[in-house]
Amino acid sequence: MTHPSPRVGLFVTCLADMFRPPVAFAAVKLLEEAGCTVEVPLNQTCCGQPAYNSGDRADAVDIARANIRLFEGYDYVVLPSGSCAGMVRLHYPELLASDPEWSARAHAMGEKTWELVSFLTDVMKVSAVPARYDGKVAYHDSCSGLRELGIRAQPRKLLGSVAGLELVELANPEECCGFGGTFCVKYPDISDRMVSDKVADIAATGAGTVLAGDLGCLMNMAGKLKRQGSAIKVRHVAEVLAGYDGPAIAEGEEG
Repeated sequence: MTHPSPRVGLFVTCLADMFRPPVAFAAVKLLEEAGCTVEVPLNQTCCGQPAYNSGDRADAVDIARANIRLFEGYDYVVLPSGSCAGMVRLHYPELLASDPEWSARAHAMGEKTWELVSFLTDVMKVSAVPARYDGKVAYHDSCSGLRELGIRAQPRKLLGSVAGLELVELANPEECCGFGGTFCVKYPDISDRMVSDKVADIAATGAGTVLAGDLGCLMNMAGKLKRQGSAIKVRHVAEVLAGYDGPAIAEGEEG
């Protein structure tokens, strides 16, 4: 007996849409190879996290309702971002808790919302990918993915199947990179010190590439590495798992 392919709504995220489209294409490729039918709703916008983190509850609620309307018809909602997935899965129900109808809808959507790599491993039971990436690679655990969603073993499991890839651990893989959404804008000096410590940790491993599952972290680390003149490449984990071999993040950019 054959089972229908799960219908997945891909929540692309703002940063992937505006700054790193290859992440979204990699997500589609990985999901389709896992047996999913993937759709990308064209009217999607931000997950609402910037408004939520800044205390703008009214706009965060409006954004949450709009996204629930758009995505609730899918079997699963998948995002290539731990922080955005955490926003939908955990904070939408919190935002809409006072409205019985919307609370139920938010909880239902939260239960079927997943970060990309955890969805592949935990739901679709993917244990290996047919990709190749030659070199020594370090992995940074983003705060939201790790602490809100328990994502740690999943990316390492799939990276272990990538031909040519040698995974090395950072001394402090779970320490924040200093991005933290609006944190880096509100506290730039603290943020800079944190990302300086992070890139020093990366360099100490001897890795030629650093990976993570959140573009905010990746862009923060890539910017610091570039300003230091480092040759270390920065990529989203989905790009490596999908076999993307184009320019790394910040590569070829001015400034």
